[in-house]
This record gives sequence, structure tokens and C-alpha cells, in this order.
Amino acid sequence: MAQLPDHLDLHLIRILYMLLCEKNVSRVAMKLDQTQPSISASLQKLRELTGDPLLVRGGRGMVPTQHGESLKEPAKRILDEVGQLFLHKTPFASKEEGRTFRIGAPDYLDIQFLPNVVARLRRESPKSRVIIHSLGAEVDAIRMLSDGELDLLIGNWEQPPEHLHLSRLFEDPIICAMRADAPYAKRTGANDMTLDDYLSLPHVAPSPTLPGFHGVIDSFLAQQGYQRNVVVESAYFSLIPYMLTQTDMVLTTGRQYLRFYERNLPIKTFTVPVRFPTMRFYQLWHERVHHAPEHKWLRDQVTQAAQALTAK
Repeated sequence: MAQLPDHLDLHLIRILYMLLCEKNVSRVAMKLDQTQPSISASLQKLRELTGDPLLVRGGRGMVPTQHGESLKEPAKRILDEVGQLFLHKTPFASKEEGRTFRIGAPDYLDIQFLPNVVARLRRESPKSRVIIHSLGAEVDAIRMLSDGELDLLIGNWEQPPEHLHLSRLFEDPIICAMRADAPYAKRTGANDMTLDDYLSLPHVAPSPTLPGFHGVIDSFLAQQGYQRNVVVESAYFSLIPYMLTQTDMVLTTGRQYLRFYERNLPIKTFTVPVRFPTMRFYQLWHERVHHAPEHKWLRDQVTQAAQALTAK
């Protein structure tokens, strides 16, 4: 076989494949909107490159040689793979295809949110696998997004990292809660907590979920020149409502998160005497998955689960 040229024209491979399929120079010229002599010249070049006639006369027109027939599938594979590189990707066929989706999320989301996300993913893409990673100060979730160990990150930040893509999921006003039969709760109305009371009462706070990011509550208080009395810091946010039932501590978090526990545990909620900004929950993702059809689909499912949550 002759030595390959330094620059092999992809169009020449397309002509090779079409000639092997059509077995007719005129038809290939018509389909490619080229002249017959130009296709004949390409066939001659292909013969020189392969050292084989590729197409020869048969009883009813041209037929591929044995070597020519062996080149048909490799040529098609090259064209298909190049198409995957440069052509528009087809939408993710969620019912038929399966993927592994890795989602990082804290446990202080609304108790129904992640179960609803998982239920939606299982229903819409039954062949896919979902891995949910917990977050903590020891977990560098931003790096994991960049390195491909996470596909999506859900949480709330005062200022989300600027180099990541984001979309807003839902907002949640901040309130606080404590044991309903605690002495302070029994003598104080739901709207009567004072700033001095709020700052001096014992608080339980979640541990930071991302390295270098302070909690939105304490960050905002510090900006106002305040500091609350945090006596317990817990990495297990989902257990904190149960800690309230046996202590005199106060938990400050979103109304939507506390709504479930207020119905099921003996706790009382209060209007916070600080004008906290609304907690904003986002989904974040890296540029490496920004255009991937399956990840666009994943983000759409998370968005729809958030919309269903806030519609209630």
C-alpha cells in the first residue's frame, strides 16, 4: 500500500464509503452535487492510496473488490465517530439509554426534594444509576465538579463560584425553631422574639458544607456586627430537629425545611428578629458537561422537581 499523505481529506473517505455502497460513480456525483469527472478522479486517488482497484466491472455494473468490501465498515465507523465529534448531539433518549449521574447535595434541603428528584430520575430513565454524595468541609465538591467526580452540585451560597454554570432552583425564607415546651417558647409569641433574645439563646448550627465557605446565617450576622451563641455544631443536619426536642437550643434555617418537622415533632417556629436574605438554592455544574445532552436532561429533571416543590 502506498504511504498515506500528511493530510488525508475526510471528504475522500466519504466518497469511498458512498462508492462502495452505491457502486456507481454517476449516482455518487449526483448525491454529492459534484461532477462525474471529479468523483472519478477521487476514485483514482483512492486506488493509488489503497493499492487496490476497489471497484471493478461485474455482470451488472460495478462491484467492490474483496479489499474494497473490507473497507466499507471501517469507513462508516470513521464517519460516524467524526460525526460524534463535530455534529449536533442527539437528545438523551432517557427511556432507552442508561447513564450514571453523580449529584452532590447537603441534607438540609427540603425533606421531599431529593426523594422527588430520585423518583423522577427512576421514572424517566429506569436504566440510569444515581449516586448522591454528601457534602462536608472535608469534601472539595468544587474540585470534584471540575474533575468529573460530580456531575451536579445542589446547595445554597451567598455568592456561588463564578467559574461554574448555575440555575436557581427555589428560595426559602429564614425562620428559627426550638422545642415547643421549652420555657422560652412557652412564654414568647411566634412573632415576639427580640434580637437580644435571638443572639443570647443557645444555638445549634450545621457544620460548613464546603471548604472556605461559611454558613449563610453566621456570615450575614457577622456583616451586621452580630454573633449568635452557637453551642453545638453538627455535621448531621437531618438529626438537628430531633436534637431540638430534647434541649433548649434554637435552629435557624429555611421555612420549607422546617415545615415537615413542625408537623411531626413538638417544635415551635419563630419569626427571626433579623432581616436575613432569603436562602437561594442553586444547581451548579462545570463547563465540561454544559453541552452534554444527558446532563441537560438531568438538570431539567432537577428543575422540574424544584418547581413541583414550590407549587405546593
